[in-house]
Amino acid sequence: MANHFEWSWTQEGLKIFAQGWSVPQPKGVVCIVHGFNEHSTRYTDAAERLAAAGYNTLTYDQFGHGKTEGKRGHAPSYDAMLDSIKVVLAEAETRFPGVPKFLWGHSMGGGKVLNYLLKRNPSITGAIATGPLLKLAFEPPAIKVMLAKLMINIYPAFTEKADLDSEGISRDKEEVKKYNADPYNHGKITAGMFFGFFNAGHWALEHAAELKTPLLLMHGTADRLTSPEGTKEFAAKAPKELVTLKLWDGYYHELHNEPLAERTAMFDYLINWLNGRVQGK
Repeated sequence: MANHFEWSWTQEGLKIFAQGWSVPQPKGVVCIVHGFNEHSTRYTDAAERLAAAGYNTLTYDQFGHGKTEGKRGHAPSYDAMLDSIKVVLAEAETRFPGVPKFLWGHSMGGGKVLNYLLKRNPSITGAIATGPLLKLAFEPPAIKVMLAKLMINIYPAFTEKADLDSEGISRDKEEVKKYNADPYNHGKITAGMFFGFFNAGHWALEHAAELKTPLLLMHGTADRLTSPEGTKEFAAKAPKELVTLKLWDGYYHELHNEPLAERTAMFDYLINWLNGRVQGK
């Protein structure tokens, strides 16, 4: 059983909620960056599975999400969101010095992890991006995009309803029910946050060849929220010796929350990849 703990830090004048799970003598530490319209506690099952395999987990609620302070669906800037990743990696080194460090980002968090690798070139053992937000799998309503473009320079904190298709997160109906009932899944997004991750996704695709960190990219082929084609494009442009691309046939957006058998298969693959990096393979 993993030891659960919480901590916080202040960034841009806002208190950031963070938590972790630890085991004695860990093989490595996985720092998780969650997706849009969710929060770190939704990764409890992932953390427990990682703990059972000998890995500690650190994670946090991003700006505009979960128990972190601030306007819902908004962040001070995209760079500020990348700075949060720097803070959690530093916390991992402080708490668990000398242990291999990994980043795992999902969806919007996956896009941020890829941008962090390319822009900050961290000294870590490897990174994972699942269903990364490089391109959307759908066209957002034109009127909302037009309104966001209008407001980005006038009032970046202008809020719109995100209109996410919650049925697309998982084929596990219980997971969808839990997602819809979760009071922290607010469904709000500001013009600043939308264009922050929208532009960052395109930037990452343009600069994928500059990747220097071992990377596991995974995407469900039936993802209706973020584009599997964007993930394949990144893998094709990045250095072949650094990237492992795994497409999960028929899986929806949240690979880690699919029905039990499929979820377990995904975690077995992810943990085998982590073990390989720790062992220097």
